[in-house]
Amino acid sequence: MTATVKGPASYFPSIEKKYGRPVAEWKDLIRSSPLTKHMELVAWLKAEHGLGHGHANALVAHTLAEGPAKG
Repeated sequence: MTATVKGPASYFPSIEKKYGRPVAEWKDLIRSSPLTKHMELVAWLKAEHGLGHGHANALVAHTLAEGPAKG
């Protein structure tokens, strides 16, 4: 039995389908941005990359919750 994905990650399949980029690529973009505040990053994704608010918010929330990039 597979668990239902909840929270921000539940948006990931539709984000990949709608915008044609894997979630990992969006996360890399967010981490490489000089912006650090949640709503600044959401606004940036909406303005520069055309994401809807819910999709941008989900990506930013999930990425920031993971902490800094490893490596």
